[in-house]
Amino acid sequence: MPPPASPPPLLPPPLREALQAVRAVGRPLLVGGCVRDWLVGRTPKDFDLEVYGVSPEQLAAALSRFGATDPVGRSFGVIKLRLGGADYDFALPRRETKTAAGHRGFAVGVDPALAPAAALARRDFTVNAMALDPFTGELIDPHGGRADLAAGVLRHTGAAFVEDPLRVLRALQFAGRFDLRLAPETAALCREITGTFAELPVERVWVEWEKWAAHSRHPSAGLRALAATGWLVHFPEVSALVGTPQDPEWHPEGDVFVHTCHCCDALAALPAWQALDAALRRDLMLAVLAHDFGKPATTRQEEKHGRLRWVSPDHDNAGGPLAEAFLARLGSPLDCRPLVRALVENHFAHLGWPAGAEPAAPFLRRLARRLAPATIEQLVLVLWADHLGRPPRRDAASEHRIDQLTAAARALAIADAAPRPLLLGRHLVAAGLPPGPRFKTILDAAYEAQTEGAFTDEPGALAWLAQQLDRPPATGHR
Repeated sequence: MPPPASPPPLLPPPLREALQAVRAVGRPLLVGGCVRDWLVGRTPKDFDLEVYGVSPEQLAAALSRFGATDPVGRSFGVIKLRLGGADYDFALPRRETKTAAGHRGFAVGVDPALAPAAALARRDFTVNAMALDPFTGELIDPHGGRADLAAGVLRHTGAAFVEDPLRVLRALQFAGRFDLRLAPETAALCREITGTFAELPVERVWVEWEKWAAHSRHPSAGLRALAATGWLVHFPEVSALVGTPQDPEWHPEGDVFVHTCHCCDALAALPAWQALDAALRRDLMLAVLAHDFGKPATTRQEEKHGRLRWVSPDHDNAGGPLAEAFLARLGSPLDCRPLVRALVENHFAHLGWPAGAEPAAPFLRRLARRLAPATIEQLVLVLWADHLGRPPRRDAASEHRIDQLTAAARALAIADAAPRPLLLGRHLVAAGLPPGPRFKTILDAAYEAQTEGAFTDEPGALAWLAQQLDRPPATGHR
């Protein structure tokens, strides 16, 4: 695809106007991710900008008529400016010198005279080491990023790649988001620095995993790239999936790692997952990643139907604590962990009623309660991903049961939330009970009774309370 002969049509007008002003004193270029996204037909959302041949003072003066320039970052050659409700960073080219271990152990020096090719050489992967002149349409690609992007290859830009261990985890999310395979020579470099993982702050580790989980189109490509780097050793719950056997009749696709890769891809392909907000997409992807974490510890051979088969009894419950521990070491938000754990521990829920029957209302209410803060609707997406992660096998009976679960939960209006308690503290006060420890006992018993179907509305709850207190039911409380 040829670069455009005019500014990209999706360049925001306020930014285009500012770049026109900057062009009078230097050469502004779009760099990095926005160029990569534009080349694959995606609408760039974030614009990385570098300006060549200009001093920080000249750049600040050119931008000042568009608003206040933020002095934060000026020592690193970065000027922040808000345009049309969006924030942009205008950076001068800079050199980086490794001075200490870790992701932040670099000395940075601004060099306005640096050539674009030299500045691009400090970037991680060739697909991110391209620049575009928005006025001439010239694509500056000294490291072959466009060819690698077309070939689906994720390749390091230069030998300095090994100076920043975070780049290994960036390979995870870039491969998953753009369906790229890691170049063998890049994988070899990553294996050389396996021991530097401990240098990374946990918050940076989480950022890369979060991007993989929320934004991957082909998450399996990210997992396979990570496996090629040798860095799965730092994520033992995932590493243990490799080589864990499964019954070939039920899982013709291969071991648990292969199955998990297929499941993650299946989830990413579901329109219902794609329509969720980024945080929920992230949490469901992590749940699918973790859904079989319990298999390595529970898998064994048993004789069934006259022959030895691989089985993994109770792996759903075994996987819950492992999923939570995995997320804690990644530094995930606290509210993510119970949701993921609940989905992992309940991913056999569609097998919880007799064949040929319908799921009973008490069973569904209990499931909704066990899942909270997750929901049955979210669990259904995990179930479909698990089911579709066994190519080429499809099982009509399993699909029917997932559909049954979905329809029955919706009919009870509990697909997207656990049933709310119908009997509340105010009802106990109205019945003349003094507040105290007894409240919790009564309310817990009431919720259990509601779950079992003893009552389905407020009058029924009041009648149940009256029966427990051995008095006529109160009426009219709202």
